[in-house]
Amino acid sequence: MPMATVAKAVPQPVVPRMVPREELNPYRIAQIQFDMAAEFLKLDPGLRQILRVPRRVLEVAIPVKLDNAQLKVFTGFRVQHNIARGPAAGGMRYHPNLTLDEVKALALWMTWKAAMLNVPYGGSHGGVICDPKRISRTELERITRRFTSEILPLLGPARDIVTPDVYTDSQTMAWIMDTYSSMAGYAAPGVVTGKPASLGGSEAYGDAAARGCLVAVEEACKVKRMSLRGATIAIQGYGSIGSSAARILAEKKARIIALSDSRGGVHNPRGIDPLKALRYKERSGTVVGMPGASRISNEDLLTLKCDVLIPAALENVITLHNAEQVKAKIVAECANGPTTPHADEVLARKGIFVLPDILANAGAVALSDFEWSQNRPAGSAQESDASQKLDSMMRRAFNDVYLASRKYHTHPRAAAYVLAVGRVAEATMVRGLFP
Repeated sequence: MPMATVAKAVPQPVVPRMVPREELNPYRIAQIQFDMAAEFLKLDPGLRQILRVPRRVLEVAIPVKLDNAQLKVFTGFRVQHNIARGPAAGGMRYHPNLTLDEVKALALWMTWKAAMLNVPYGGSHGGVICDPKRISRTELERITRRFTSEILPLLGPARDIVTPDVYTDSQTMAWIMDTYSSMAGYAAPGVVTGKPASLGGSEAYGDAAARGCLVAVEEACKVKRMSLRGATIAIQGYGSIGSSAARILAEKKARIIALSDSRGGVHNPRGIDPLKALRYKERSGTVVGMPGASRISNEDLLTLKCDVLIPAALENVITLHNAEQVKAKIVAECANGPTTPHADEVLARKGIFVLPDILANAGAVALSDFEWSQNRPAGSAQESDASQKLDSMMRRAFNDVYLASRKYHTHPRAAAYVLAVGRVAEATMVRGLFP
């Protein structure tokens, strides 16, 4: 009799543990954050449809003659999300990797930021796909002026107010203001904020976002029952906001132990002098290589053991991939959208106090409101009022968020969104629909 064939066991392939797929599109993340608040508030489905998408989206071609006489066409965007509470207001970003979805997200976040501070603005944002590091000053001016002329129908002191953002500054705002005023036929300083003081800008604007972050961190330290004096600080993104935050926190006797920019970072557990770091960066173009500190990557900086971590660069730097390794007690979001929704859940579970972007970097919104009011024909605000106004607005907003987080038994971001979305939703319902 033939012997029975014995089946050999076939080795099964080893299936690696799958990490949940994470949404990294900033616009989708902004909508997920809105949906979370809408669920808390039980908003009407129709109202949700109105508030979760932009009101206007404009994409323009920007033909510019370069210094070498060649013609190049850049792409620019301006997005207005909502104007239920007042004229739109928001930044202008120049970046080589800028996308329309990123601009949409920034416009949504600006709406919630203004509502969070309870100032009478809606949200907008814009930008140009370009690399300012590879463009001359005269080319930047041509790009800015042509871009302003292309989006002119959307702009105006009572329509859409432009503010500085990544790789734009007070000089950019001056060019926008001059272009708009020249085409309108009258001086319109209120079309921008964050402009030079000689054109009606506020001296305090440059440090506004950083000072607002300081107030939020001070209040969070009280909640965590820790002292800011001697606290260790790590800052990812040593640009205008990051460098200002480092200087202001050092003045409060906090210890800056790590800094980084787009090329990498530096670390010294004994402390880094932020002014020396800024001077070194101005000379060399980066903080990497500065004396008295060892090199560190942007990724490693985020997971350093520290009291306060300040992401002050771009979106999606704290994700499901690295959230479990974050060791800070407080995360203060000076950047827009640095933490993904999945990472939020991890940080909350770890007991890390996250100061959400719509609160932590809202200081510039407070100063924009001050400057815009100052530029109005009947404006009478004094420069000495600026810092006091920023301080009181930020402390009130922090208190509102903290009380809401206790009331709803949720983390600060959810609480901030519930407050902000609720205010915009109420304004939208009161105004009604036209026609």
